[in-house]
Amino acid sequence: MRRSKETGKRQSRLSSPSRPSRSGPSPPRSRKSTLSSSASTVDNLEVVSEQQSPFTTGSELFDEPRSFPYSVKQQCWEKAEKVKGRDPDRWRRDPLGNIVFRKLVGCPGCLCHDYDHIVPYSKGGKSSLENCQVLQATVNRSKGNRTELSRAELIRRSSYCRVSGRDMDFVELSAYGNVRREQESGGCRIQ
Repeated sequence: MRRSKETGKRQSRLSSPSRPSRSGPSPPRSRKSTLSSSASTVDNLEVVSEQQSPFTTGSELFDEPRSFPYSVKQQCWEKAEKVKGRDPDRWRRDPLGNIVFRKLVGCPGCLCHDYDHIVPYSKGGKSSLENCQVLQATVNRSKGNRTELSRAELIRRSSYCRVSGRDMDFVELSAYGNVRREQESGGCRIQ
């Protein structure tokens, strides 16, 4: 019985003309409905659509998506250097020799990584496998869109941390619940 009274009250509130609607503002009308159908207006619309936005550079640079598609990220991880004795699905080295962990993406720690554009996106670099590299997040952020930085300078900007095998086991155990070794390593498996 109580349920029907609440439903009745709700219905009376919704149908009451004196209260404003809680559903929010009415959706905006389309541009076509507000324009007149004269030929000159249609001609003006065509001219406006042919003009470039002031935010484009004239090249087709921004037709390419800025971030890498999932499949490219997977392939980029596969082409990164493997860490000896570790599961390659979980651990890799970036081009500077920094060890990175698969699940730590986009954070500022020393085991974190980003998928970096070798040629920066802002300078025409595409979001393709050839232009992708796994790079320690700290290095990637300090690199920015500069291409003139030397390898030595990038190594200097790396977030250095000495990670022992035991530390790596702990990180892996925390993230995955187990520790897996590389198939050929012959190491013990903690399950």
